[in-house]
Amino acid sequence: MKMAGVGAPVLCVVLVICMVVPSLATVYTVGDSSGWTMGADYSTWTSGKTFKVGDSLVFNYGSGHTVDEVSASDYNTCTTGNALTTDSSGATTIALKTAGTHYFICGVIGHCGNGMKIAVTVTAGSPTAPSGSTSSGNPTTSGHNTTTTNTPSSNVTESSSGGAFSPLVTLVITFVAFFLLILS
Repeated sequence: MKMAGVGAPVLCVVLVICMVVPSLATVYTVGDSSGWTMGADYSTWTSGKTFKVGDSLVFNYGSGHTVDEVSASDYNTCTTGNALTTDSSGATTIALKTAGTHYFICGVIGHCGNGMKIAVTVTAGSPTAPSGSTSSGNPTTSGHNTTTTNTPSSNVTESSSGGAFSPLVTLVITFVAFFLLILS
């Protein structure tokens, strides 16, 4: 059975685009192999990096630390207790879904003052690195319109902006589209 002339090729192109666009985001591991810890120089870590909407920050840390998104004022004074979002899972992923400067601190008393703070400036525009890639880019800021979702299997902080299909879903959809294209 053949599909209508243009339908399958158009569907295929649309699905390929849906698969490619989300995969352009860069995943930055904060502090690289050192992770989110006291004694790291996060200003140096962020320098030279360009964070874009769609990228993600991954914070890896041991027990006794948190990742708190805070206001610029709380960041500058290391004020704890007013976090916009907080997580203490040991593996926190922050989706950078809004342009602007995002501020993160460790909410444990004294840790921010000892360097566990990072400000990242996120620019609008298309991300340029492949999905799943790890980079140690320059300072960036994340937006303040985020909420933390903690589930037993993952800890992902999501902003109020919309999301995209997962790479697995887009791969399956693309496979089906190519199959339909071959049949047409």
